[in-house]
Amino acid sequence: MPVRIRLLATAVAAAACLCVQTLQATVSQAEVSRGVTIPAFYDPPATLPTADGTLIRTEPLPLALSLPSLPGPLPGSATRLMYKSTDSAGEPVAVTGAYIEPTLPWLGPGARPLVALAPGTMGQGDQCAASMGLQYPLVLNGQTVSVGYEDLSIYRLLAEGVAVVVTDYVGLGATDRLHTYVNRLDGAHAVLDAVRAARSVPGTSVTAASRVGLFGYSQGGGVTAAAAELQPEYAPDVTLSGSYAGAPPADLTAVTAAIDGSDLAGALGWAVNGFVQSDPALRPILDAHLSAAGRVALTDLSTMCVGDAILAYGSTHSTAWTTDGSSVSDIIGEEPALQAFLDDQRIGTTAPASPVRLATGVSDDLVPHAQARRLAVDWCHEGANVTYVPVVLPDAGRALLNHLEPLITDQGDAVAWLTARLSGVPAVSDCWTMPAQP
Repeated sequence: MPVRIRLLATAVAAAACLCVQTLQATVSQAEVSRGVTIPAFYDPPATLPTADGTLIRTEPLPLALSLPSLPGPLPGSATRLMYKSTDSAGEPVAVTGAYIEPTLPWLGPGARPLVALAPGTMGQGDQCAASMGLQYPLVLNGQTVSVGYEDLSIYRLLAEGVAVVVTDYVGLGATDRLHTYVNRLDGAHAVLDAVRAARSVPGTSVTAASRVGLFGYSQGGGVTAAAAELQPEYAPDVTLSGSYAGAPPADLTAVTAAIDGSDLAGALGWAVNGFVQSDPALRPILDAHLSAAGRVALTDLSTMCVGDAILAYGSTHSTAWTTDGSSVSDIIGEEPALQAFLDDQRIGTTAPASPVRLATGVSDDLVPHAQARRLAVDWCHEGANVTYVPVVLPDAGRALLNHLEPLITDQGDAVAWLTARLSGVPAVSDCWTMPAQP
């Protein structure tokens, strides 16, 4: 069996059975999140570098899913990262992540390319960070269920000989603050600065001539979409060859209404927690509307991963968290400050300067298809080079399944599209087909 196919097959099999790992406690004052000791590496220093993307520290990162081979361990060697970024308030922030140098060669033209992967929703507890998921694909200790499901997409890219850098986002992993879930600027800055950080990792084969791509689905799709928009202004030194934005939550007002009462209703708590972390001026609004039960739920969710939230808060309606039975959507509609905050998170007001592949499941009612399609239309009107892919699948009967099925069925095509861009093949916009597309 060819080595690339063998690597991918092993990754798929491993991701399916995900051997349970136990994180060892250390004798220190380290943060413990739901029984998981967060390594001291994730504690940011008091003083941060000035330049965005500057490495703060690195250390070797053992990959749980690895194969021995003559050229070296497959899929490659990993390095844990902490690097400097800028948050939505313009303040310096430390962000963690991981860089993986592939063992397999890049067979395309030019220098080995780099893809910055923006993870999908992992949760808000620091134990949920994607970099930790590379070392511990499944944490199941009776207090948390943390699954490194992005390992599959990472390994698919590595199987192409593409170097990968993964961001944990602002406040996820790094122990100094709460994760600012679905914050447009925080996410975009973190992924663009991850590219800068990867270029200076000791031993990297990535060079200044390496083509760069972005890859993300769901929360990650929103991040890559926002990063593609912001790149010319925020990171002009990072030239993008292409970005994949799968199921992007471009309109948080629409997404908030959709996830309320769904299997992933807990994500509402992560969003509200993140809003207040980003803008403390919103705290009085929260205090005015939140009931005692709501306060308990938001505190509880602040240390949860996706598995925990599905088990504990699946199908919960936000009306159970407020003093008068209003939903979060109702409150947003009544509070101009919240409306303004969410309007500022809107993706689609600026055309990306590089090609973007936007995929959305036509049956997706968790991150609603209509608002994702609207993003493609907005970009097309602004003159962007958009490859729009409606993933047509039957309604699975549950919103979470309708959201996850396109992730799996479209992932191979998404990797192939991005690999073509990294090989220098031009993208051809299909904006002209939008009137006929679902």
